[in-house]
Formats: sequence, C-alpha cells, structure tokens
Amino acid sequence: MATDRQPVTIPDFADWKRKGRRISVLTAYEFSIAKLLDQAGVDCLLVGDSMGTAVQGRETTLSVTLDQIVYHAEMVARAAQRALVVADLPFLSYHVSRRHAIRSAGRIFKETRCQAVKLEGGTRAAKTIRAVVDAEMPVMGHIGLTPQSVRRFGGYKVQRAADALRADAQAVAEAGAFALVLECIPAELAATITAEVPIPTIGIGAGAGCDGQVLVLHDMLGLLEDFRPRFARRYLEAGEMIRSAAARFIKDVESGEFPNESESFH
Repeated sequence: MATDRQPVTIPDFADWKRKGRRISVLTAYEFSIAKLLDQAGVDCLLVGDSMGTAVQGRETTLSVTLDQIVYHAEMVARAAQRALVVADLPFLSYHVSRRHAIRSAGRIFKETRCQAVKLEGGTRAAKTIRAVVDAEMPVMGHIGLTPQSVRRFGGYKVQRAADALRADAQAVAEAGAFALVLECIPAELAATITAEVPIPTIGIGAGAGCDGQVLVLHDMLGLLEDFRPRFARRYLEAGEMIRSAAARFIKDVESGEFPNESESFH
C-alpha cells in the first residue's frame, strides 16, 4: 500500500521507470469503488471501455460510447485524490480523423478531471497519438491484443508477431505517449519491448517483465464468475460474498427479522 498521498503526475511515470519502481493500475467505473482503490494507494485508475464487458454485460467493448466514458470518468476522477486517472477513447471516437480524436479527447479533459486518455494501436495510430499530445493532452498507448480490433483478430488471442509489436511500441513512444499497455503478449517479448522503449510499459497478460501491471477490477474481485482469464489473479471471491449477503437479506425479510426494533423509527 502506498503511503505517499501526493497526487501522481505524468512525469512520475517516467521517473518510476528510471528508478525501477513498479506501477499499479486498476480499472474503475464509479465513485465509491474508485475512492476505496485510491485510498488503498493504487497509482493509476483506468476508466476502461472494458465497462462494455465488465459492467454492461456485452460480448465486446465495441458498443461503449464516448458519452458513457465521460459519465463514468467524471465520477472516478472526482473520487481520486492521489491516483492518476486515465480514460479510454472508445471505438470510433478517434478513428475517423485526427481532428475527431482531438475533439473526443478534449471533451474528456473538459468534462472530467482525468489527466490522460488511452487509445489503441501502434504504427497505424502514431499520427493520431502525436496530434492529441501536440494538443497538450497526455496519451497512454495500447498494443498487442487491442480489444477494439477483436473482429479483425477473430477473437481474443495472444499476439506473437514480434517484429511488428516491437515496431508498434517504438512508434507509440516516438509519437509522445507517456506509457504503453502491453496486452496478451508473450512474457519474453514484453520484457524485450520494456527494455527497448523509454516509456513505462503496463502489462496485462504480458508477464512480470513490464514496468507495471493492470487488472480489470471485476477480474481482480471475482465478480465475473463465468469468465476467468489465465492472466487475471483473483484477490477476492466477491461474487460469492455478494450472493451470500443477498440470500441472508432475503431470508431476514421473509422471516420478519429485518428490520428489528433498533432499525425502526417511532
């Protein structure tokens, strides 16, 4: 647990990479949970388009809208006192043109307290990253398994094209991104990329050689019991705990035990 309550800034990420200090990142989608995660000392909260699958119960992230990202990001950023808050740019919010990307990112910065945005893609997204960075908005990159490309990939698969991925990582770094998510990449390749690029890498299913790690909150808490990716360590079985608590509530209501005298007004 982090004890330093100074707000995390973009330059801290570069400093931590130089010092070999690992970076912790968790997704968050609403105020109360974000506040708890921030109090625990997480370095970065990501308002991810993973809300499509984790929160909305959809098959992919493709249906998540910019309106939804802004809505959730405003709550999360308002809760965070220390953690750096990054918001995903969802599918088709930055693909049409670089001008469109700047407007989408600008809306997040104007309507929330987020400090950065994240977008997917390597060499193909480099000019877009540069345009957003040049507009004074920090960008976190994302290569490897990019969920917005799930249709092209034919599913959620480990990405193994080493030369292309190394080129993607260099392109993102040269475009001015301050950090880079590596998703579902062989551990050895992720470690090589981490050593080659000057910006911190944040792994998810990319082994221990990255500069930091990110998990989807619902995976970490065991809330999605029907989906258990190999790379996601469960730190709590919250699904069973919630089900058990609800069953006790139902029993107490049916028996008349709830509410009792001390829980009633007279």
